[in-house]
Amino acid sequence: MPIARAQQIANDANLDLVEVAAEARPPVVRIMDYGKWRYEQEQKAKQARKHQSQIVIKEIKFRPKIDPHDYTTKKGHVERFLRHKDKVKITIMFRGRELLHPERGEAILLRLAEELSDLALIESRPNLDGRNMVMMLAPLRDTSAGAPAASTDNSATSETA
Repeated sequence: MPIARAQQIANDANLDLVEVAAEARPPVVRIMDYGKWRYEQEQKAKQARKHQSQIVIKEIKFRPKIDPHDYTTKKGHVERFLRHKDKVKITIMFRGRELLHPERGEAILLRLAEELSDLALIESRPNLDGRNMVMMLAPLRDTSAGAPAASTDNSATSETA
């Protein structure tokens, strides 16, 4: 159909003539309300952004010679971050001769991961990066994913007992 005739039909219907596929021979056009279509596309994009989850990484810093009370306080912060579904980067900072005993820092990180095993899983194991030892904890996907794993552990222990 000639462009002039298509444009006339669109004008009579009080709609727009929109080119859909310019590369096609002949070019493909559609008669539609362009403003309404664009509004709907914006609403779809807005919905997609709304349902998208942002990955937030929180960081907590420990020292190898941390006091037990400070440890429980910081553990509480890590627990709160995990309950909010944020990833947590736990850093042990070594100073001076503390670097000679990285196993102390690793023991703290593994103890923390063990105590929070019902809320998180280790995303990256403790590794020494310069003067810092870093471990990443990620929140568990959902509680139902943790339940079967616990039930299989219970059945395994009952078989060995």
